[in-house]
Amino acid sequence: MAIGSPFDARAQELNVKRQWRVWAGRFSSSAYAPGIDIEYNAIRTAAALLDISPLHSYRVSGPDATRLVDRVITRDATRIARGQVVYTPWCDEDGRIVDDGTVARLDDDSFRWTAADPQLRWFLMHARGLDVTIEETSDSLAALALQGPLSRAVLEAASGADLAALGYFRRQALIIGDVPVDVSRTGYTGDLGYELWVAADRALALWDALTDAGRAYALRPAGIWALDVARIEAGLIMLDVDYHAATHASTPEQAYSPSELGLGRLVDLVKATPFTGRAALVRERDAGGPARRLVGLELDWEDLERLTARHGLTPALSPAAWRSQVPVFAAGRQIGRATSGTWSPVLKKLIALASVEAAYEPAGTPIQMEWTVEGVRDRIRGTVAPMPFYDPPHKRS
Repeated sequence: MAIGSPFDARAQELNVKRQWRVWAGRFSSSAYAPGIDIEYNAIRTAAALLDISPLHSYRVSGPDATRLVDRVITRDATRIARGQVVYTPWCDEDGRIVDDGTVARLDDDSFRWTAADPQLRWFLMHARGLDVTIEETSDSLAALALQGPLSRAVLEAASGADLAALGYFRRQALIIGDVPVDVSRTGYTGDLGYELWVAADRALALWDALTDAGRAYALRPAGIWALDVARIEAGLIMLDVDYHAATHASTPEQAYSPSELGLGRLVDLVKATPFTGRAALVRERDAGGPARRLVGLELDWEDLERLTARHGLTPALSPAAWRSQVPVFAAGRQIGRATSGTWSPVLKKLIALASVEAAYEPAGTPIQMEWTVEGVRDRIRGTVAPMPFYDPPHKRS
């Protein structure tokens, strides 16, 4: 049975369209405003507040905390500095991704670890023989993402702190009102943004303090639909949409290695610790890399107009992103599939994420993608595009 998040009392007041979805067992707003574009524009031009409490979170602590993290993730955990946050996948023995998330070093012997799927059993399996404590904090912690070009101004107004020195993928403790909050300069929108972690029983006080401070900066709540458009523009993958967890995959082709999802840069094959899946990933590298790769697609608008004109129609696109597998073709045959896509309001382009054969990875490669109009399947032209599609300088500055 789904339950509300710690911010549910505010969400129920603000969700005027009653647009809900279930995310990790919690009710989550698909949208608050009458139109998705209102919330999307807040992310891209002002500031938006998103409830990300359904993320699973864990506190890993003890003398062997770093050893445990290093056993599991593909990155070198010994190099994570105090106050640093890293994004990382972790794999099974076959080198296929189990999940991806963030690891934040809280102090010398403790970390906060987030994941899309429950991971307690996986972490405990890898903790055998180690002096380490793993605490599930998914219910005791609440989390908000404050995203957008004015998010720093909102956070500084709410806390009275100067955040100019808080670097990209770094974290620090703040007091907002009288609420202790752990803030990381991270997010899932491809824009300037922060994620705020707070004790669940102080969640509403944090929400109110941020919304009070945010009125001067056009802050508004945003739901999953607006977030989905933003994360595709940023070229960010989503579990159970762009890939399946190896532990849940029904067929081998549903499970992906990091390099198949554009995460090869996050795999350290020479670190001292032989993390789970390392041997398989070495074999993949030595064989020349994976046979399929994640790419961005830019689709031809004039081609779309041509298809719809055949039916006496003009193009009409949903403001929401789509999350369905669509065949991608080249050289007269299917060479992969698009997994999610959207109309990008900021770029004025139709874009998609796709998994294609390695030979078709280079930017500029012409492709076709299946498109259906009035129940008739056809194809529209497009090209492979560099990702991220949208990467504003202020995200890191």
